[in-house]
Amino acid sequence: MTPIAPSTLSPVLLTAAVGFAYFRRIRRSFGRQPYRPRRGYARLALLAVAVVGLCFAALAMPVDGMAVAVFAGLGAGGALGAFALRHTRIELVDGARCYTPNPWIGGTLSLLLLGRLAWRYTHGAFAMGGAAAPQQPSPLTFGIAAILVGFYFVNGAGLAWRMRELATPRG
Repeated sequence: MTPIAPSTLSPVLLTAAVGFAYFRRIRRSFGRQPYRPRRGYARLALLAVAVVGLCFAALAMPVDGMAVAVFAGLGAGGALGAFALRHTRIELVDGARCYTPNPWIGGTLSLLLLGRLAWRYTHGAFAMGGAAAPQQPSPLTFGIAAILVGFYFVNGAGLAWRMRELATPRG
């Protein structure tokens, strides 16, 4: 039996790991979710770093339309995050804070990301089996990434705000 070379197995393992990460992300768009404040704040901090990184990339890359795509994506994602927050049901269940996100918005964003990744995989970065010349960064890909980052940042910050209000006793 011939051993499998690590260079042959690496793309398969990486694809499986990315697929599992997307599965977990998409699963969180459906059904009641328990609110975990530490995880939410850690996610907000990571997304804030991503926002700064996207803004830096938009201004530093000499690609036509990159800044417009990133800043328009952040604005559109932020607006969509605020819209989704209005359609998120927040409740106390047995003393625990829970939320139920709108499945249509989360599912649509997940499909948008997976569709763009599939397009880049089949027509772009990996179409030539890794033998192709390096590609120029795509404003469309950065714009979609900015939509997702803006959406999750605004939605996460609004969710944290609403959960804090839910935990505060009124009287």
